[in-house]
Amino acid sequence: MLTRAVEALPVEFREALDDLAIVVEGWPPDDLLDELGVPPDGTIYGFYQGVPLPERSVSDPYRLPDVISVYQGPLEEDFPEPGELQRQIRITLLHEIGHYFGLDEDALERLGYA
Repeated sequence: MLTRAVEALPVEFREALDDLAIVVEGWPPDDLLDELGVPPDGTIYGFYQGVPLPERSVSDPYRLPDVISVYQGPLEEDFPEPGELQRQIRITLLHEIGHYFGLDEDALERLGYA
């Protein structure tokens, strides 16, 4: 489903993601949830790790690609119906790509990706 969501992105966006790895993981790590202040009964569906494009400089040293992690466990648990799961995977992907492009939570919420 994640592959379908990536393939459904406009070509211009997919081409801009060449320095970005998109991976599926089972569950978000507990230390990440703690760091983000997620309550014990809460979770996240995805996480962007890296330096957003607007904050980069040509003088920056070489670094590994940024990573978007999409967490399969919480997504499948919270969205058991396949159509709703596919919709939420798309929203999660777009939310994390938004961070890659430098959008903050308020901007993503206004766009409907929160």
